[in-house]
Amino acid sequence: MAVKNQNVKGGSSAKDIALSAMDAVNQNQNPSVESPYDAEYSEQKKKDNAAKIKGTASKLRDRMSGNEAVALAIKQVNPDVMPAFPITPSTELPQMVSTYISNGEIDTEFIPVESEHSSMSAAIGASAAGARALTATSSAGLAFMWEELYIAASDRLPLVLCLVNRTLTGPLNINCDHSDSMGARDSGWLQVYAETNEEAYDNFIMAYRVTEHPDVMLPMMVCYDGFITSHAVMNIETIDTESVRKFVGEYNPDNFLLNKDMPMAAGPYANSPFYMETKFSQRAGMKNAKKVILDVCAEYEKVSGRKYGLFEEYRMEDAKYAIVIMGSAAGQTKDAVDKLREYGIHVGMIKVRVFRPFPGEELAEALKKCQSVAILDRAESFSGMGGPLGSELKAAMYDAGLDIPVVNYFYGLGGRDYTVTEARDVFKDIREIVRRGKEPEQFKYVGLRDRDASDHDIFDFKGADKMDIRLSGDGKKIV
Repeated sequence: MAVKNQNVKGGSSAKDIALSAMDAVNQNQNPSVESPYDAEYSEQKKKDNAAKIKGTASKLRDRMSGNEAVALAIKQVNPDVMPAFPITPSTELPQMVSTYISNGEIDTEFIPVESEHSSMSAAIGASAAGARALTATSSAGLAFMWEELYIAASDRLPLVLCLVNRTLTGPLNINCDHSDSMGARDSGWLQVYAETNEEAYDNFIMAYRVTEHPDVMLPMMVCYDGFITSHAVMNIETIDTESVRKFVGEYNPDNFLLNKDMPMAAGPYANSPFYMETKFSQRAGMKNAKKVILDVCAEYEKVSGRKYGLFEEYRMEDAKYAIVIMGSAAGQTKDAVDKLREYGIHVGMIKVRVFRPFPGEELAEALKKCQSVAILDRAESFSGMGGPLGSELKAAMYDAGLDIPVVNYFYGLGGRDYTVTEARDVFKDIREIVRRGKEPEQFKYVGLRDRDASDHDIFDFKGADKMDIRLSGDGKKIV
């Protein structure tokens, strides 16, 4: 039944009230004039879109959650074995894949196990036997796999783990941050992160091509943010199954346990004379992975029409101030970049897609023209020298000889919201470092609740000195 436009108290319609509320929230965010750069950027964007590769695959537009998208990618790849144990927010993946199997849509062997430790053990056994294997987990599930993660990497097994990022306890929390995957960053696994559901879908399709390359042969974590990406529904463009399977190809390992013509051992005891050589071999595979990832991305672009790399640069052509970030929060940051560009402020963003191998040299090259940089971590390391992304990128910039003010921030821990406004104020913070010659305060918490702060006024960039959010890492209000 159609609902007529009804007036509410005061003689205003519901639409008028909604518009008034939006104006109140955005009263200081409307640009006075459009900057010449913004118009120039719009024209360049049109040209870039026109020049995009269309891709050879047939495409289908749909709406899916991140878990649905990755489950579809698993179905299209049709791996041999999937052991899994459910844990929020990755539970839907084994649920959906087992449904595909029971419906006869794929012939993957699903192994229900009693724990995450067992699921990784079974995946290792299947991969060592010559099967294309995967599993999925989150948070404490990954922690329970800890021992097995190192075994998979040292055995050079090309299996894939779908990691739906969720904070590690405690206190108990089921929402997103990167403490689980960042805790395993030195286990020898490749790590790739997604901003959107579509990117998570693409990352899984590309994963086996990277891990199974003879110059790599290392396991990979395909990471995406719990609930934010895994459960939220977005528009997505999938590609046809035939194109996916042609791209991924068949897995034909040179060495595997069931090869009767070449008996071998997997995971043997390695005393002092051999252990270091094993680590050196893993390091070589990790180093080789950079080129392989770029090659696979270039080939996938020809199929899908979508371009990927080690990281994404967003409006960095002439950026003076840049945010470096990972995962779904790149979306809010892009919105903040676009808004500030309307004011003629030259800001940009880099979204790190591949964390292992870490593209330190490449990131330093991309940031060398900036006047100040903010690095945002969604995981604490308690090192006193920054978060995982912050400490590694600052080290890379130092090695590259860059003398640029850099501030490391922490955001979104335990699923705390990260907003466009907060991204905007991070830009303001690093801009003020340059404008006023301020000594940068490190390790600030974005959006931290401050018991001493009672007001939360919104300020724009028109000369206002106060900050919109409390950024202080020690709980003090910034004035």
